[in-house]
Amino acid sequence: MMKISKTLKTNGKGFWTSVAKSVKIIGLNLRHDEESKYGELQVFFDTKSWDIIRHGLIYTDELFLKQLRKYLNSLGFNSHDVGYSEQGMQGDNYVSLDAGPDFIESFKKVGV
Repeated sequence: MMKISKTLKTNGKGFWTSVAKSVKIIGLNLRHDEESKYGELQVFFDTKSWDIIRHGLIYTDELFLKQLRKYLNSLGFNSHDVGYSEQGMQGDNYVSLDAGPDFIESFKKVGV
């Protein structure tokens, strides 16, 4: 896992939460197939800043995704093919996103 420290915001307009607040992101983990065609990007958050029982799932919150893509790009990643995965893949302490081949390749190049 790549450790990071970044605060992103939700706007509370997702299907699974109505909470608009800051969320502290603490890590990134990428799992992908052998051909690097598709993968799962797990974006870990500090559960003191976001509790899925109290706040719901970040999943589908467009502001969070927009800010995440911008942040990933600032780290040297190509995030245009990163988007939310399905609801059932969301974790208690991470947001699950689908990652395409461009992101996977950029993740490898950055040397994470």
